[in-house]
Amino acid sequence: MNEIINKARSTLKLASDSLNKMSIKIPDDFEYSVNILLGCRRLVVTTGVGKSGFIAQKMAATLTSTGTPAIFLDPMNALHGDLGIVSKDDVLICYSYSGEASEILALIPTVKKRGVSVISIVGRDVSSLSDVSDATIVAPIEQEACPLNLAPTTSTVVAMGISDALAVALMSEKQYKAEDFALNHPAGSLGRRLTLKVSELILEETRLVFLKENSSFKDVICSISSTGVGAICIVDDAMKVNGLITDGDIRRAVESCEGAKLVDLTAVDMMTVNPISISLDSMAVDALNLMEQRSSQISVLPVVSKEGTYGGIIRLHDLIKAGL
Repeated sequence: MNEIINKARSTLKLASDSLNKMSIKIPDDFEYSVNILLGCRRLVVTTGVGKSGFIAQKMAATLTSTGTPAIFLDPMNALHGDLGIVSKDDVLICYSYSGEASEILALIPTVKKRGVSVISIVGRDVSSLSDVSDATIVAPIEQEACPLNLAPTTSTVVAMGISDALAVALMSEKQYKAEDFALNHPAGSLGRRLTLKVSELILEETRLVFLKENSSFKDVICSISSTGVGAICIVDDAMKVNGLITDGDIRRAVESCEGAKLVDLTAVDMMTVNPISISLDSMAVDALNLMEQRSSQISVLPVVSKEGTYGGIIRLHDLIKAGL
């Protein structure tokens, strides 16, 4: 078992050390490659064979999801017709650790005739692919993690790392924002976190039911029961939220009040003054964080408009149900 763990550690260390070396000395042509990609007027086309092909596919997906339209082109299919997708306004990124992949080299003359800029990501300082590329990023390793030093392992991690670095640098130069990211990720938990707003999760009945500070104990009980939310907001004449009463506030009021005086209680005697609130146009995930990232969690939040007037109540239950 120790031998297995040791092999796992050595594999990860090789990858980590290789990435660290590259982070200390960013490869030549990295900045130039980013500028070429910034100038791309249509598609970034990625290509590679074998394991390099999978990295090329991942790069295309990463670029597309972060504001740079990209596709993966299988080099063999490209040689038999799919090359028609490539136009003069594109940029081609080629992946080949040796820089000698014949399938990729066969593509270059045709794409160069179309005026396509070529970026190559290779593992050797000198290669045939580098010779025909506009920019070359050399991402070398000392050895593969494979015990035979043959199977692409460390080299694929490094190629993936430099690809991510390119994509992130490109995002930064384009000033790509979370709002832009959200447009490309509308589905799933990530999409909901980036797009769902508080206004979409407020129960309609809570917008309509509220009380004033002089409301009676009975009115408070009836109002809380009518919404089924377990809370009621207390507003002033200008509809500003002055307080919040929850089931817990009522229990505490009952416990501290003699039975004969219970009917004399009003909303102001029970409410939490100036409760934490959130605006209608805030992101729902911000409401979730506001409720949970506290020493004592809360399960409801008053919602207010830009002008600070009452807009309803949002529950922790609704946020969780929405998949946040």
